[in-house]
Amino acid sequence: MPLYEINNRHPRIGKGTWIAPSAEIIGDVEIGEQCYIGFGAVIRGDFGSIRIGNQSLVEENVVIHTAVSTVIGNRVIIGHMAMIHDAVIHDRVLIGMKSMICEGTVIEKDAMLAEQSLVRKNQTIPSGKIFAGSPAFFIKEVTDRHREMMAFGIQAYLDLIEQYHRSFRSC
Repeated sequence: MPLYEINNRHPRIGKGTWIAPSAEIIGDVEIGEQCYIGFGAVIRGDFGSIRIGNQSLVEENVVIHTAVSTVIGNRVIIGHMAMIHDAVIHDRVLIGMKSMICEGTVIEKDAMLAEQSLVRKNQTIPSGKIFAGSPAFFIKEVTDRHREMMAFGIQAYLDLIEQYHRSFRSC
């Protein structure tokens, strides 16, 4: 597993979590149970702490770093190539691909961020809202259909995690 200690700080990984061999997890990082950490992801807790809740998905080439603290809740989807720095992301949030989440940001539960969005320093994304753009601005309310699709996506990855544990092999 691609886990690294620095200054007596080391990663802690929850039961059932799958981590790609090309991911890098460094320092004070805690990852919950049944999470997916994709290929090329970098989660760097060398300066501060990073906490990721249960059943959260960190897709390919995501970068998570912190100077102080980053907290990511349960059942969060972080899309490919997103970047997160010193933020608080609550439960059941979707971060679109190639989005940038800057320091001091708070994304409240059940919010969604469209792909390639920029959440500026100290910006708050309210619960149940969809934001998009650079800088990110309000688009519309999250609907039941959005919630259903989010739950479907989480379940698809939970199934994929099981497959990776069972059959992923170098050839």
